[in-house]
Amino acid sequence: MRTINWNSLNMLTWLALASASALPSRPPARKGGITLPFIKHSHKISGRDGDEVVGGTVGLGDQQDLFYTVAVTVGKSTTTVNLDTGSADLWVIDSSCKTSACVQSNAPRYNTDSFHQSGGTVDLTFGDSVTGTHASGPVGRDTVTIAGLVMENQTLAAVSDTDNSAVSTGGAGILGLGFFSQSFVQASAVNAEIANVVGTDTFVEQTPNSGPVVSRLILSDAIDEPLFSITLQRDTIDVSGEGQITIGQLPEGVDNSSLTWVPVRLYDESVGGLTPPSFASQEVYPLRWEVVLDGVFLDGQELPGSTQTANGIPNPSLSALIDTGNSIIRGPTDVINNILSKVSPAFAADATARPTLPCTDAHSLAFKIGGQLFPVDPRDFVSQGPSDGSSNPQCSADNIVGTDAPQSGALFSWNLGDPFLKSNLVVFYYGNITHPSLDPPRMGFKSLVPTNADDLLDGAVTDAQKDGGNFESTSDAAPTASSLIREGDISSGLATTGAATATKTGGAAGGATGTVSGQATATLPGVPTATQPNAASALYRQRAQNGVWTMLLLPALSLLLSLRML
Repeated sequence: MRTINWNSLNMLTWLALASASALPSRPPARKGGITLPFIKHSHKISGRDGDEVVGGTVGLGDQQDLFYTVAVTVGKSTTTVNLDTGSADLWVIDSSCKTSACVQSNAPRYNTDSFHQSGGTVDLTFGDSVTGTHASGPVGRDTVTIAGLVMENQTLAAVSDTDNSAVSTGGAGILGLGFFSQSFVQASAVNAEIANVVGTDTFVEQTPNSGPVVSRLILSDAIDEPLFSITLQRDTIDVSGEGQITIGQLPEGVDNSSLTWVPVRLYDESVGGLTPPSFASQEVYPLRWEVVLDGVFLDGQELPGSTQTANGIPNPSLSALIDTGNSIIRGPTDVINNILSKVSPAFAADATARPTLPCTDAHSLAFKIGGQLFPVDPRDFVSQGPSDGSSNPQCSADNIVGTDAPQSGALFSWNLGDPFLKSNLVVFYYGNITHPSLDPPRMGFKSLVPTNADDLLDGAVTDAQKDGGNFESTSDAAPTASSLIREGDISSGLATTGAATATKTGGAAGGATGTVSGQATATLPGVPTATQPNAASALYRQRAQNGVWTMLLLPALSLLLSLRML
């Protein structure tokens, strides 16, 4: 069993934090970033020309609005993976995967020559009770590059068995961007590489070494601010927009004041959250990129709430998961049926019928977040329907479907997928993960729906009539060229292409260890289950000193380490 050295967390004295619902006022942030409280730490990252790097940005691929991809380099292999805020792990298929999904993929496979196995394995499950898929394989480490930002010794899974649509639709895997509470790859690596795991303390302390890639970029000071933002392009109905992910800074041209900021939902132990580590015993941690909803509106009218009951827990407050890995919008079945009955005469007459509707009927489905309405563009509400043999285009409201009721570890009623993210820019801010009460995780929203969206839909219908009833549809390959954001670029508006590698330039924090004497099997609290919507769950197997650890199920370690080390 290979053992890895690790840094303990320093206990720091923190500044008081203002309201969690808005960004606090403080002196101007360094390097022109948004104003948030940070603790300076001792790592630096440099680009090829030596200038300090503060972030990176790269465009996205789009397979007809069903599957958004980003280029990553893993070891010697550059390939494309699904961009997924609903999970936290990086995994890629290798040459050993022979499933039908892997055979269908035309993405380059991961060359495992540079893959250093940890000794653990992972079996991930994605989706809800209807659409569940899996991915399994060994866990190890390799150098990973995204948006020009390089992270060495990054944990990932080399998948040899999967039926996941991220692969069958042409990609090579998934880049999870969630909190490390969902990182089953991290748990597998820690339990394989660390001789004596002490409850949740060890998992938290190991995040700088074994956590998800964006978490480690933050902790190594490879980026200036602990955030990323996403916009998605539109490749059907009316091809438009620009898809990109920006890491470490707000996107060019987006001002902090233009965003509506709301706190990320926190999960305590009673609803599947993390048992706090000993060094932060009073904290309550986030689990997902999930926000409270103030209401749901159709064509300006607030919809009645759902009558469905939560599974095994008291009914939680209304909330939504913001999930780029979900190609549609999912919600409570009774509310979805209400929406479809209002917009589709066919569905109103027969609830088993496809929800067809006139293409010229522009509907607005909006979600109230932080007191503001964030609508889905009418061009994203509909999809191409079945042809009736005429030149008139046919439309269907296939982009909204019902899903599972809330349950422990998954309190959300709504899953706002790609139609929502085509219509809104979203910023994902991690905050202080070891002590979220001091700097809570937040999300910022900015509507991208133009005031003339109804007219644009009409124009798309007219164009479809000229093309035999077929709407525009295309696909974009994920660009491999990325741009680093350097310190001087923020004021000058420039960005340059290149790569930046995180390196230590200062002293590390002191070490800390613990033991679980004589323990060959460990079960930790707060485990997300395999049936939870968009949760990855995992079974880990590895060699221990005293034999085989037959089953170790990761707890919901609801925290992403943003503590800056002196």
